Amino acid sequence: MDTKQIIETIKMLDQEHLDIRTITMGISLLDCADSDYKKSCQKIYDKMMKETENFIKTTKLAQEIYGVPIINNRISVTPISLVAASSKIDDYTPYAEVLDKVAKEVGVDFIGGFSALVHKSMTKSDEVLINSIPHALSTTDYVCSSVNVGSTRSGINLDAVKLLGEKIKELAKLTKDQDSLGCAKFVAFANAVEDNPFMAGSFLGVGEGDTVINVGVSGPGVVKSALEKDREKPINEVYETIKKTAFKITRMGDLIGRDVAKRLGKEFGILDLSLAPTPAIGDSVGRILEEIGIENVGGHGTTAALAMLNDAVKKGGLMASSSVGGLSGAFIPVSEDEGMIKAAQAGHLTFDKLEAMTSVCSVGLDMIAIAGDTPASTISAMILDEASIGVINQKTTAVRVIPVYGKKKGEFAEFGGLLGYAPIMEVNNSSAEKFVNRGGRIPAPVHSFKN
Repeated sequence: MDTKQIIETIKMLDQEHLDIRTITMGISLLDCADSDYKKSCQKIYDKMMKETENFIKTTKLAQEIYGVPIINNRISVTPISLVAASSKIDDYTPYAEVLDKVAKEVGVDFIGGFSALVHKSMTKSDEVLINSIPHALSTTDYVCSSVNVGSTRSGINLDAVKLLGEKIKELAKLTKDQDSLGCAKFVAFANAVEDNPFMAGSFLGVGEGDTVINVGVSGPGVVKSALEKDREKPINEVYETIKKTAFKITRMGDLIGRDVAKRLGKEFGILDLSLAPTPAIGDSVGRILEEIGIENVGGHGTTAALAMLNDAVKKGGLMASSSVGGLSGAFIPVSEDEGMIKAAQAGHLTFDKLEAMTSVCSVGLDMIAIAGDTPASTISAMILDEASIGVINQKTTAVRVIPVYGKKKGEFAEFGGLLGYAPIMEVNNSSAEKFVNRGGRIPAPVHSFKN
């Protein structure tokens, strides 16, 4: 590297919010199943404490060696509905409690995997887990939950979606003293991936190894800063700048991720190169879209700009690492993005426009605060709409909406930290209750139709 490149990297770290957003250790708990839930929970505790030995110490060492901030240390586990299936209890909260205990003792920010995969149908264990979500997430601090309700190969499980709408409302009420913060720890997926390092949707898929290190790297500020030099250039040159910047960011993340895995003696899994924003000024995906040329995020042209950004980020990252995975692209969480917050507050960014943007972004409707009196059936319908976008377009989509108990449009919800704050957004008040109550399964889309 020449002097110019070294200075450029220092500037990325010092002024442009370049960081490793998360290093997530995935741990398989399949060997911790037991018909006695107390024994199962003890096995989970023992294994997780053993596997995470030196985890925090090693990430701190990597941060010191490379001078790159590592913002979060996290753990993901096998979906608990699989691990707890042989137990005889009708509430899986004890499993959430042991995960929470591990998080506190190890010193990680979140643990993901209080999850179920129900894209085709639900087992008894899946139903127990979903029914446990409100109690489990309202009584723990660090546990995150996700449910995969649809896939391109199997369609969408309407019964599960209906149930989730009801459970999200219950969770909102149980955490009303915190602006329904519990809902920020739950996400409904379609086409969920097995190696996602980001919360709240992280879990370790059954196709993964025993213990694996997955990394999420982020740099919205770096991309925006690079584009500030291209304000008079044609869009294809802007595209190339994004690709080159994503390449540099990804190389840095790949280097650190592999080093951490090697020091821990664990397998290196994937590098998720998603641009994950924060509420901090200068660390916004929304501001990137405005730098591309949109006057206000949410205006006409926003979807096209986001599609270009997402594709360029992926192409640049793929050239930089042979282990790109997870979600990878650009996240558009409202409460976690300073530019998105301002646009929503000013009325430029609407719920419907966000839904359109999810057809080309990395995930979906993310960290959106809505009125607390929004019906459960409407929330279920939101999940159905978003799952349909994912299923038809063969991409991952998700819904993490927060019906803030006791608040209405025009008010604000405060979540704190990286979760930020958000205006309560207006949603369509037309009822979808009859549709949601039909139940059953929406069939998978056709994959081939040849004469």
